Amino acid sequence: MEGKPVEALTADPDPSIALSGHTDPASGIETILTEVLSGVLRVDDVPPDSHFFDELGADSLLMAQFCARVRKRPDLPSISMKDVYRHPTIRSLTAALERTSPSTDEPPIPAPVETERPARPAGAVQHILCGILQFLAFLGWSFAAAFVAVAGFNWVYRGTGLIDIYLRSVLFGGAAFLALCLLPIVAKWTLIGRWKPRQIRVWSLAYFRFWCVRTLLRSSPLLLFAGSPLHVLHLRALGAHVGRDAAVLSRNIPICTDLLTIGAGTVIRKDSLFTCYRAHDGMIQTGTVTIGSDAFVGEATVLDIGTSLGDGAQLGHSSSLHSGQAVPAGERWHGSPAQPTEADYRTVGPAECGTARKVLFTVAQVLGTLFLYLPLAVGGVTLLLSVLPNPTALADGHAPAFTGWAFYLDALAVSFVGFFGSALVGLLLVVTVPRALHLAIEPDRVYRLYGFHYGVHRAIERMTNRKFFKVLFGDSSWIVHYLRGIGYDLSRVEQTGSNFGTEVKHDTPFLTTVGSGTMVADGLSVINADFSSTSFRVSRVSIGPRNFLGNRIHYPVQGRTGDNCLLATKVMVPIDGPVREGVGLLGSPCFEIPRSVERDSRFDHLKTDDELGRHLAAKDRHNAATLGLFLLTRWIHVLGVVLIASGASGLYPSLGASVVALASVAALLFSVVYFVLLERVATGFRALRPLYCSIYDADFWRHERYWKLTAMTERIALFNGTPFKSVVWRLLGVRFGKRVFDDGCFMPERTLVTIGDDCTINAGTVIQCHSQEDGTFKSDHSTIGSGCTLGVGAFVHYGVTIGDGAVLAPDSFLMKGEEIPPRARWGGNPAREMRSEAAEPRFLRDGDGSGRGVLVGGEQQRGNGKSSGEK
Repeated sequence: MEGKPVEALTADPDPSIALSGHTDPASGIETILTEVLSGVLRVDDVPPDSHFFDELGADSLLMAQFCARVRKRPDLPSISMKDVYRHPTIRSLTAALERTSPSTDEPPIPAPVETERPARPAGAVQHILCGILQFLAFLGWSFAAAFVAVAGFNWVYRGTGLIDIYLRSVLFGGAAFLALCLLPIVAKWTLIGRWKPRQIRVWSLAYFRFWCVRTLLRSSPLLLFAGSPLHVLHLRALGAHVGRDAAVLSRNIPICTDLLTIGAGTVIRKDSLFTCYRAHDGMIQTGTVTIGSDAFVGEATVLDIGTSLGDGAQLGHSSSLHSGQAVPAGERWHGSPAQPTEADYRTVGPAECGTARKVLFTVAQVLGTLFLYLPLAVGGVTLLLSVLPNPTALADGHAPAFTGWAFYLDALAVSFVGFFGSALVGLLLVVTVPRALHLAIEPDRVYRLYGFHYGVHRAIERMTNRKFFKVLFGDSSWIVHYLRGIGYDLSRVEQTGSNFGTEVKHDTPFLTTVGSGTMVADGLSVINADFSSTSFRVSRVSIGPRNFLGNRIHYPVQGRTGDNCLLATKVMVPIDGPVREGVGLLGSPCFEIPRSVERDSRFDHLKTDDELGRHLAAKDRHNAATLGLFLLTRWIHVLGVVLIASGASGLYPSLGASVVALASVAALLFSVVYFVLLERVATGFRALRPLYCSIYDADFWRHERYWKLTAMTERIALFNGTPFKSVVWRLLGVRFGKRVFDDGCFMPERTLVTIGDDCTINAGTVIQCHSQEDGTFKSDHSTIGSGCTLGVGAFVHYGVTIGDGAVLAPDSFLMKGEEIPPRARWGGNPAREMRSEAAEPRFLRDGDGSGRGVLVGGEQQRGNGKSSGEK
């Protein structure tokens, strides 16, 4: 289907149209659809053969409203946006509805696991008690870490001579590193033992143990070694079944590791999510994820619980398996939810990579950490503590001089030099060192893993993906110069002032080409590297001219798009078929849509040379002020932390190590309060209002400033899975309900979001209340009703309404303007109503009243890629 023109899709309806309702052929369907569309477009006459977008001037937001109104009519079958794009006239849509019946051979989208709710759902008391336990755990960890750190640094500081101090730094750093690596493993086996498929009621005592283990695992320093044999050893120590020569490149650590099986020779690419648990309707559900031998799991994939891949199976990039799905051995699947494909995602052959090579690489990593990185870290902290202003030393008498100007001037100087000095040195290193390292890597040549070239490749990737500089220069004209500085080939740049957002990453910048006139919204990941379990190769990725790329797009080397394409948010870039040009692509797997609509051309007159030059100059001046404000606000934050640390050093002689622990807690509270205040100042202490404007409108510039000043809010990730996350969201302006479980949600426009009581939000979820398409910016409110569940990695766009008790499946993309009815189940990319005829695993409670449960159906067989319910 991919690659067909829109006209072909209209003339030759695909038999796998996603329709979830029952259809009775009726001559009146066309008349009713015409009446509904007339009401949405507010016109008297809608010719049945007129194209929705090209002739009637509709856009995706209006057509989403049309679909919602149709779904509310009991006399009409349910339709989705995918149906509208495939059949863009009333007549062709009617014909498709009359031909389609529930007996279509399209496999149903697996529905969420059916669960029996606990007899007594968690209430306010449990919610509060769990928060208290979590706070005490954090406080205890802070005090323990403070006492160990103080004792260690004092011992290092007492060294005599440079060599003695270095050796003490190696010993102390190595011991601390080993303890931090072993603590999550010991905690897992002590608090949990062996994971089993079960249910855990959120906010219960069992959940508190789950949260402790999950938090420690996600903060383990061993995550820095993802993609190395040491990471595989880490997973095995946690109970995972990982075969020989498996390469796990994702830094998203699985939590319920005993339920994870990865076969020999399997490759799991970065940004994949396979945690072996999910949150659903106030419960934590744990389940198996089974990946056979010699399998391939692409980048940015989501594997829900109760899923499997057979031996030699492939799951493509930007794809997902919903609970109950199993990819048979040797088959290739892609999409969300996945479906069979002929595309081959395994593009690089194996190479000889023996045990000795892995051992030597691991030993080199450990020795480099022990004898280089850790001593530098310990020495840097020791140096920082030595230059911090000491209020006791500055005092004329015995009382600390917290009220003296000298103390604050010294703190001002230390923070200024430390912040701006490190930024300048970091920028210099980023634009020079990777260029020298790149000389050792030859494009399109296959190298063995776990050797010199692999280490060089990892160093280039990590150094050139520093987030601070992309946030600093993104959404402005300066991002073009920065990307060129680190190695991007940007051809002849047509400056727009918003060529790239603040979230762009790559495997290597030196093999990334972006054509002239192309704009990237945010979240682009360029996949320059291909991997087998024993080898890798880096190649050039070329994105054509005059393209527009939406959010969260992962673009592979084999991407088949050319000039003048619209790549919609979360689209799966095709790697087979003809090169797509002059079209839009939406969904996973993708299908063609119009490149643009009449509404989005409203501001095209601003792109003319005279108008563009004048507005671009004004935007650059505004962005320059924004860049200065960003640096100023970040420096003030550093100054506040320096003052807290300096105060702690002054009080240390009288209070001891406890003051260090209290200072760490105070620094966290200060950071939260500071960025909440910054958020309020950035919005003028008002809620954001919906916008529809050009990127050269001052309202958009102020919105960009809001993004930049409130960026890097990942600090609040520490509160994931705790009641304190709800408090922080409310302080940031979200209309947030009671007892909401948030396992890691991202919301760029906080004041435009409303979330009801008792919702369950999974890790990796995005609620984005804006969209940028070429030179047009749009934003609106999104409302999520009470008792809703948003699956792992789900993406909710602007102008969306989700009814009470509704469920959005993992890795789904809910398009702008969509309305999900109460208690409905939607999923897919783009999301649509789910058919649930497929056999699904079910959890039943153990009967002890705790909400625990066991998986009684649909559990995956290890290693064969089939579920127990398959025939």
